[in-house]
Amino acid sequence: MLQRLFRMLMKEFLQMLRDPRMRVVIFGMPVIQMTIMAFALTTDVTNIRMAVLDMDKSPASRELISAFTAGNYFRITASLLSQQEITPLLDESEVRAVLHIPAGFSRDILTEQTAQVQLLTDGTDSNSTSIVLGYAGFIINDYNDAMLQKRLGRKGVTLSPMQIETESRAWYNVNQESRFYYVPSLIATMLFIFSLLLTSIGIVREKEIGTIEQVMVTPIRGIEFILGKTIPYMITGYISMSVMLVVAFVVFGVEVRGSLTLLYGLTGIYLAGNMGIALIISGSAATQQQALLTSFLILMPSVMLSGFMFPISNMPDPVRYATFLNPMRWYLDILRGIVMKDVGISALWPAILAQLVLSLTFLTIAIGRFKKTLT
Repeated sequence: MLQRLFRMLMKEFLQMLRDPRMRVVIFGMPVIQMTIMAFALTTDVTNIRMAVLDMDKSPASRELISAFTAGNYFRITASLLSQQEITPLLDESEVRAVLHIPAGFSRDILTEQTAQVQLLTDGTDSNSTSIVLGYAGFIINDYNDAMLQKRLGRKGVTLSPMQIETESRAWYNVNQESRFYYVPSLIATMLFIFSLLLTSIGIVREKEIGTIEQVMVTPIRGIEFILGKTIPYMITGYISMSVMLVVAFVVFGVEVRGSLTLLYGLTGIYLAGNMGIALIISGSAATQQQALLTSFLILMPSVMLSGFMFPISNMPDPVRYATFLNPMRWYLDILRGIVMKDVGISALWPAILAQLVLSLTFLTIAIGRFKKTLT
């Protein structure tokens, strides 16, 4: 058995690495795409272009404007003179927000009345708009606290030491930088895409070039054939993952906080499940084109329903139950838990169990379908 398996592995490696372009696709493209997408995919909104319409022109209004520009979140690109200038700027996307401070703003503050300001945002991107409004809310709250301290100081009133103060903190990813979320997720996505696409053409390529008949007349068994098809791609998957982890650390500062041994071991289960799906597709397709098209039909729903882009808890119940059959959903839980949280098997066992069951199921189906082709 070992000799037959070794010969099968050698054949697969030679077929896979014979073409120099194929070597670039296997080892280079996952890393390149992960790097590019990690730079592009970010929810951190900084340097927000903002215009200011200050109708009050007082020290209080200038302090509020300075509070907005103190950090690197807002950048004033235009100072307006009238309300008629607001609409053209938003229509042409010259700015993403407009701060309107009405006349009488400082008077209202001095007379302890409610002072009003208006923040207009471009609402075409709802996600960015909510982030901009959140930033503005924090800045205005800090400004209110500063004004309250000044007001109480003028009256000679001191704040009680028993005053309740709330301090919030993110336990993981303290600064809430999106790269620590997206980079591990992109590693899982690249592994899924390339293991599915490359492996899906494995058996069907044998059919097209006519070598499948030669394999069928050999004494090789179904399990040996499947192992011969999966092990080379698992090895290349491990190599690609290792390079992506190095790039994630060197370029983005994302380091693995947990056990590398556990991560690599569970990644093997993930890759095996992906290749089981790919071999099922490959065994059912008559041409490489059919195999690739079927793979693409599976790729998009798998990525969208993995929890990468959208929280699974927000999905309708039928869709949420369907995600149980998605290997990427469970691997993302494993990857984030090990990379970001430094947790072990005791915390990850539900995801590990689900991943293991799916991998065994897909590989069993792939072996069964291959046996049918031999009869």
